Amino acid sequence: MSHNPHYKQIWQTVCAIPAGKVASYGQIADLAGLPGRARLVGKSLGYIPSDMNVPWYRVLRSSGQLAFPKGSEQAMKQTGLLQDENVAVLSHRVKLASFQWQPTLEEMLWKLQQ
Repeated sequence: MSHNPHYKQIWQTVCAIPAGKVASYGQIADLAGLPGRARLVGKSLGYIPSDMNVPWYRVLRSSGQLAFPKGSEQAMKQTGLLQDENVAVLSHRVKLASFQWQPTLEEMLWKLQQ
């Protein structure tokens, strides 16, 4: 397991995404104070400790597309978890205009403290 010091702040930021909303890898990087580190966000989600409940499935590509290959077991699991939260997944994509998380100032100050 990798022990990148930024993983914890990324996981905390992902945990702040409310049910029924999604965010992009780049958006999470920005909110976690790591601009330009979208790939690090993706990598960190593969190292979530089993005892942590991080809603990894709410993080998508900037286009709203799922990152897993279409039809893969992971993509089907992610689609199911999003649909359980009433997020519409059509053709392997979520319409960001409808479902993208736009944190309020309060969320930015309290939920995303590092």
